[in-house]
Amino acid sequence: MAEGVLRSMLSARGLGSHEVAIDSAGTHDYQAGKPPAPLALEVAKLRGYDISRQVARRIMPSDFDRFDFILSMDRGQLANLRTVCPTRCKQKVELLLEYGETYYGQDVPDPYGGNVRDFEKALAMIEDGCRGFATLLAQMSKSKLAPTAG
Repeated sequence: MAEGVLRSMLSARGLGSHEVAIDSAGTHDYQAGKPPAPLALEVAKLRGYDISRQVARRIMPSDFDRFDFILSMDRGQLANLRTVCPTRCKQKVELLLEYGETYYGQDVPDPYGGNVRDFEKALAMIEDGCRGFATLLAQMSKSKLAPTAG
């Protein structure tokens, strides 16, 4: 859900896939090749996010060099990511909700196997973190585009 939320929030700020590369991946390959859970699709759609074209995949070693930020939903994933991450990239690995306000520093619970309320709660938390992160990326984009005095 986070990929779809972040794409939407960045698009609303005028940033598309040409400016920012976004991809989601898991720390395990349990669902690799599969679409999001039906409840994730339903809850996201009700909030205006289309995640229907996303497909689960496992994080690859090349992702750590390819992306500037690797955001985790919870501390368990964070620990797994830091274990497999090359030392030169460890500063890229962060918790999504370090960018949140309402849920700052919390773990996004995995709603898989839960009910609609579980998915709604996870989505609300994801939106909180993505809102803060999208603001940061928009500011970074502006500073790169802004003319500099020589």
